[in-house]
Amino acid sequence: MRTFDFAPLYRSTVGFERLFDMLDSSAAGPDWPPYDIERKGENDYRISMAVAGFGQGDIELTQHGNTLLVSGQRKAKEKGRDMLHQGIASRAFKLTFNLADHVKVVGADLHDGILSVELTREVPEQLKPRRIEIGTSTKAVTGQDNEPVEIDSGDQRRVA
Repeated sequence: MRTFDFAPLYRSTVGFERLFDMLDSSAAGPDWPPYDIERKGENDYRISMAVAGFGQGDIELTQHGNTLLVSGQRKAKEKGRDMLHQGIASRAFKLTFNLADHVKVVGADLHDGILSVELTREVPEQLKPRRIEIGTSTKAVTGQDNEPVEIDSGDQRRVA
């Protein structure tokens, strides 16, 4: 696995620290268990993880703020079992997903070795953009009727 040192670039970039942190974490990120992130609708998403061999009691999901932590630890092996070949991974895992603002976990399901985590984005009403109507009033100032007025300036008369 390749790792990149972005430290020299930090000094010359202001405001891009989060981008470089994401690059750092993806370069050093875990590659097991494999997962997919799917967009199901405008505000609905699903994370699917292949966790064969893990039961419902072996996996824990925790959301704290904008971070979703998925961890798994298989229970101790049964005594008296003598494995001749073990091809199903049983190592513990811990994956962290950084969620966007206002995204929350609405459910999780484990079926046929696939853990599906359902996410939805719910923006509070006061943070949603709202349309403001623009009036078409002909009077700019109250009491002004926009009629021509005769101005007396000594010896000349002008109409304004």
